[in-house]
Amino acid sequence: MPRAREVALWGAAGAGAWSLLYPRAVELLLQRNLAALRAGDPEPLLKLDADDVRFTFPGSSSWAGTLHSKAELRDWIGRFLEIGLQLHADEVVVTGPPWNTTIALRCSDHLDAPDGTRVYTNRAVLWGRVAWGLLREYEVYEDTERSLALDAWLAEHERSVG
Repeated sequence: MPRAREVALWGAAGAGAWSLLYPRAVELLLQRNLAALRAGDPEPLLKLDADDVRFTFPGSSSWAGTLHSKAELRDWIGRFLEIGLQLHADEVVVTGPPWNTTIALRCSDHLDAPDGTRVYTNRAVLWGRVAWGLLREYEVYEDTERSLALDAWLAEHERSVG
């Protein structure tokens, strides 16, 4: 819960530079951390997650589930990297003050086979809540049938599906 002084400062600055700078700073940070993820380093992204972060990936694929900690999310992201998925944020929307920020990322992910053939592509929206620089919860909304198709491709090519 924000203190009265923080609310007053945010309110006073809300019509000014803070309302423009804070969302842009969050967007740049997320884009930088996603670039690190694509390069194989999940740590910058994981530093933004609260220890008790809640992550939900709907559906019935091997990717589906609700995770309740940074440790569980680290394993999920590790599998994401091991398989070779690449995630790009096409658009980032940030709204609200630092103690109650909503973020939405419209993104795409893909997987290329060793020969360079694109075998999977999907679009998604990640919707999250941030408080004081830590991601508290987020959910992925994507075409879950494509996630199932990815599982089938991975199984056919004897790669880990879960």
